[in-house]
Amino acid sequence: MKLLNTDIKNNVLKSMADILDRKRDAIIEANKKDLEAFQKEDQALFDRLIVNNKKVNEMIEAVNSVRHQDDPVGQEISNRTLKNGLNIVNTTAPFGTILIIYESRPDVTIEAAVLAFKANNKILLKGGKEAYNSNIILEQCWHEALTENGLSKDWIKLLHLKREETQEFLKNPTEPLDLIVPRGGERLIEFVKTHATCAVLVSGRGNNFLYVSEKADWSKAVNVIINAKTDKISGCNALDKVLINKNIPEYETKLAMLQQKLEQHKVEIIADESVSHLLENVNKISQNSIWFEEFLALKLLIASVDNSDEAMEMINKYSGKHSAAIITEDKSEALTFMNNVDSAAVYHNASTRFTDGGQMGVGAELAISTDKLHHRGPLGLKQLVTNKYYVFGDGQVRV
Repeated sequence: MKLLNTDIKNNVLKSMADILDRKRDAIIEANKKDLEAFQKEDQALFDRLIVNNKKVNEMIEAVNSVRHQDDPVGQEISNRTLKNGLNIVNTTAPFGTILIIYESRPDVTIEAAVLAFKANNKILLKGGKEAYNSNIILEQCWHEALTENGLSKDWIKLLHLKREETQEFLKNPTEPLDLIVPRGGERLIEFVKTHATCAVLVSGRGNNFLYVSEKADWSKAVNVIINAKTDKISGCNALDKVLINKNIPEYETKLAMLQQKLEQHKVEIIADESVSHLLENVNKISQNSIWFEEFLALKLLIASVDNSDEAMEMINKYSGKHSAAIITEDKSEALTFMNNVDSAAVYHNASTRFTDGGQMGVGAELAISTDKLHHRGPLGLKQLVTNKYYVFGDGQVRV
């Protein structure tokens, strides 16, 4: 797709914000059809599917936020002139065509598209069948905004493909693909990585860990644990595992206090052998594979460790490399933990729920990348460009 003037892109986004507001009742009505058809055995997936007035307002806010951000395309990264007179300018440039594959969340149809479009990328949206009606009307809104401003509908397009058709499309795409972002569970990610023939940027699972040091403020630790676990169980930044230093003062009393607090929030507790015998009516770990699980439920695994080295080793072995936290009043210990834990976001005395584009000041996000290339963490507008060298000469040849 050709490079667009910033004003044209911003005009499309202004139109889109107005259309979303005008059509909010129709959007919510379409979403009701999806909610009524959904089998509610997966509460996290159901929660992600809901579109109400608050969610429409958030969609509008995301579009306006991106509209007011600087255009990320054509920004100069470096500029130097060599001894031979060649002027070499490195600038930001669009990826080209981005395919995002995601489950349940209709708001991704807005956030992914607004970011890709403002960064001058064409985007193909492969949403889940559970959000079919919601995605259809949101695509119609995008097409209306594009048409109003004299642009092709091809900039933003839903793909209606079954699993086998998606597999074939990944292997033999009918149009050039430059980047694929799978946003979902491990099965989806592995499916895409297995069949894709272009670059894949993984928005990985959560399975987030929190370590409570013996130097922790216990009240602070409990508040952070409760928030990280219960604020939004369907979030990929929700807490799954808590490792507690067994040398913490009044260890057994504090474990019982934590259990009481979690049970008040209806959180199911699973404990390793060193903790389970100290607590009443908790489930013991039955299979080691649970350490690798992202729960997306009111469920929390609690285990004890001897020191921060053991905690860091366990986190690096089992976590999804998404978010990890340490609760300690020792800043030196916190920095050692943060330097050595291999996660996209590491926290000192704060909830993992802040791993979010909006919360981190990035704005709307395409996904939370757990890859190390080309970017890690929230994928905002500035991260949806690559780079390109412009070399200006006057007849130079290499000798």
